Amino acid sequence: MESLVARLRDREWRLTAQRRVIAEAMTGQHVHLTADEVFERARAALPEVSRATVYNTLHELVGMGELLEMTHADGRKRYDPNIEERHHHLVCVDCGRMLDVHADDPDLSDDQRHGFELLDIQVTFRARCPDCAREGATAS
Repeated sequence: MESLVARLRDREWRLTAQRRVIAEAMTGQHVHLTADEVFERARAALPEVSRATVYNTLHELVGMGELLEMTHADGRKRYDPNIEERHHHLVCVDCGRMLDVHADDPDLSDDQRHGFELLDIQVTFRARCPDCAREGATAS
């Protein structure tokens, strides 16, 4: 998967210092950060970056199609830079940890679509991660 920074350079998007650290904060596998988490990562690299700049940049990147915006079960929005590979999400119901999973895409037969034009498929698997499962077992 090409990094967000590389994709933005390819688009010739003006990468100010603030935009660059925000995009760099979204680097890695299984990245599904809240705006506050992006802000904390960006601020660690560039202390003068503002929360408003982070929110505005995330909003712009979603609008450009460079980030996916998802609402987590806890109601918080998370941002996913993995736009190039169709994937689903595996979410821990206790701690909220979210991972990308690549499973066969479910599909609907023509009669199940009821005339709808299918635009996208999003599947979320809700589970308990190993750490939370261990904590639950030791609390009992």
